[in-house]
Amino acid sequence: MKHSYFTNGTCSRRIDIETEGGVIKSVRFEGGCHGNLQGISSLVVGMRPEEVVERLDGICCGTKPTSCPDQLARALREIIATS
Repeated sequence: MKHSYFTNGTCSRRIDIETEGGVIKSVRFEGGCHGNLQGISSLVVGMRPEEVVERLDGICCGTKPTSCPDQLARALREIIATS
């Protein structure tokens, strides 16, 4: 299943997530720090959304109250809630 999440408070603008069978199949960030977000995207492929939320929830970027990893956790929480 494909999902799009529009971020808030980060340099990235959108996160496209594909899940299959309760596992993350792909993640693509639009905008943001390309190299870092490619790394995060690659690392979470094959993981269960709940595990990613547990690891990334609440991470801040500088003085911002959120970050791209935190926004990914928020997007995944929405996916979990609708599954």
